[in-house]
Amino acid sequence: MRAKSYLVFGLGRFGSSVARSLCEQGQQVMAVDTNEELVQEIAPYVTEALQLDATDEAALATLEVSSFDGAVVSIGQNVRDSVLISVLLKEMGIPYLIAKANDELHAKVLRKIGVDRVVFPERDMGERVAKSIVTPGVLDLMQLGDDFQIVEIRTPVKWAGETLADLNIRRKYGINILAIHRNGSYMVSPSADSQLEAEDTLLVIGKEEDIENLDA
Repeated sequence: MRAKSYLVFGLGRFGSSVARSLCEQGQQVMAVDTNEELVQEIAPYVTEALQLDATDEAALATLEVSSFDGAVVSIGQNVRDSVLISVLLKEMGIPYLIAKANDELHAKVLRKIGVDRVVFPERDMGERVAKSIVTPGVLDLMQLGDDFQIVEIRTPVKWAGETLADLNIRRKYGINILAIHRNGSYMVSPSADSQLEAEDTLLVIGKEEDIENLDA
């Protein structure tokens, strides 16, 4: 199966976590932000990192957007820029588009302009009602194309009390942990010495079959 290619716009905590984790999973990632410092920070961890104003249609066109499998617009605070970039990406033929929203009004606008999936990263783990899907322990998911998912799961019993370093999750299970939700707060991009607790919920990214095998 060929590696897929993704554009990630906005390299704050959520955007950079998604970009790094996709790349660690063997996908091709171009990370884009107007902030030179953020671009330099992410550069060692992704396929390519660019300082570019994606609201500039001419500049965005140079990326040949339609050649990518999908894009993530992780620009939550500036609603205008978020909407404008999403509109331009759809017009340029991006096959699949995920965008981060601040609130329901922002989300409504994004859906109206054709965004395929609207996400609330700070809210999704804790507030969305668990829905029953095939994989045991899965609370919610965001589809990234045909076979890649960002999924919220309950911490597997066998992981409780272990650190991320001890578990070596990426090597053993083929997934990455984007965030840990504990006692109403979120730890984004947790460190290797973070110890998991039985009541934690985890936001993970990986291929569908790897996530389905977690409880195997």
